[in-house]
Amino acid sequence: QVQLVESGGGLVQAGGSLRLSCVASGSILSINAMGWYRQAPGKQRELVATITRAGTTNYADSVKGRFTISRDNAKRTGYLQMNSLKPDDTAVYYCNADVRPTTWETVNYWGRGTQVTVSS
Repeated sequence: QVQLVESGGGLVQAGGSLRLSCVASGSILSINAMGWYRQAPGKQRELVATITRAGTTNYADSVKGRFTISRDNAKRTGYLQMNSLKPDDTAVYYCNADVRPTTWETVNYWGRGTQVTVSS
């Protein structure tokens, strides 16, 4: 089994910063794309940022220039550096990863999420 565990969420004032981490553990041969998504109360889950194994990144327009996604393949860990946080960034942030447990399959996994609350 594979687990994704997020950490680093919390309460921060507008303009502040947080760094989220996502550690993958279990039966893992390699990890392809990793991503961060978020879901605010009453809203659908939305893409925040993704990163390929090679390091190619993609961001939602709403976070471009403020958030930075990165990863450490050796540590099986993904990161989301969030700067200039706004109250609209308040949400539960979820880690997502395409994991290869074997050479012939890829399985998508989600973490349980970490709460980020930005006060005005």
